[in-house]
Amino acid sequence: MSAVNDSRQYEPSSRRLRLVYDGECPMCRRYVRWQRIRTDVGELELIDARQESEARRELTAMGIDLDQGFALQIGKRWYHGSEALHRLSLLGTRSGVFNRLMYRLFASPGRTARLYPLLKRCRSGLLKVLGKSPIDNLDRK
Repeated sequence: MSAVNDSRQYEPSSRRLRLVYDGECPMCRRYVRWQRIRTDVGELELIDARQESEARRELTAMGIDLDQGFALQIGKRWYHGSEALHRLSLLGTRSGVFNRLMYRLFASPGRTARLYPLLKRCRSGLLKVLGKSPIDNLDRK
């Protein structure tokens, strides 16, 4: 797999950037509101995983559990969970405290993989406290 900063992989005409996230999670909403993508990368389409959409149907058909993490599409390829967070951090600007911090924390795929389970537990706990149901896009009972 080629690196994210490989400019050939990110030619504007050949890529689609979509982020599917939990719109009822305050932590997730704040993250997508504060995250800024570099202008040379393109525009990121934000999609609420709790709403019916083409992206949600596609991810469900692929067996990607949106309760286990958000999903990022770059071109035709989907990334999920820690890999999505890592890729998104590399695509982000370095302007502002939040974006610099996200880059420093998640630029390393290994560090991101180690930290992501903690982030998932925080999200799960927060949703329970708020009385929110799971996304359950895979219809697991």
